[in-house]
Formats: sequence, structure tokens, C-alpha cells
Amino acid sequence: MNDFWSYWYFHIPNFILAALMYTLMGRFLLGLFVPENWDNYIWRFFKLITDPFVRIVRYITPDVIGHPIVLIFGVLWLLAIRFVYLATLIQLGLGPVAAPGN
Repeated sequence: MNDFWSYWYFHIPNFILAALMYTLMGRFLLGLFVPENWDNYIWRFFKLITDPFVRIVRYITPDVIGHPIVLIFGVLWLLAIRFVYLATLIQLGLGPVAAPGN
């Protein structure tokens, strides 16, 4: 537990980005089976959490790309952001590193 708090600036943003990424995946997979305007509480939650990020991705994605593909691009962007964040922290000497076993 002590390691978590010593690298809180890595773990908390990484957790938030991962949660958003997996919620986008869930929205994409559920969207294969349900209509976009479905009134279920789980679907509304997925849309509430992911819509702000989907709007950002939609802004930088060409209009000819369909909505389900925008969700996949969102997942890929979040994965890239997580990787760049970790690589940047490690490069600056601030990130967690693997230690040899005891």
C-alpha cells in the first residue's frame, strides 16, 4: 500500500484513464446489441461517463467515420495517452519501476 501512495500521481490518473477506456469498450460492445436511444440505466451511465470524451474524439475525427468507430478510436487514444504518460514519468525519473524480487 505504501508503494501506491508514493506514486499516487501515476496511479490515480492511470486508474481514471483506464476506467474511462474500459467504459468506452463496454459502451461499444453493448452498442452492438442495443439501439443508441435505449433508456436503460446502464446505457445511460455509459453515455454519461463517456460522452464528453467521445465529443473530443469526434471533433478530431473525420465526419465520414461512423459512431462505433469513433468509440474504438477513443479507446486507442486513451491507451496512447496512458502509455505516453507512463513513458514520460519514467523518462523524468518519477515513474514506478520494476524492482527485482527479494
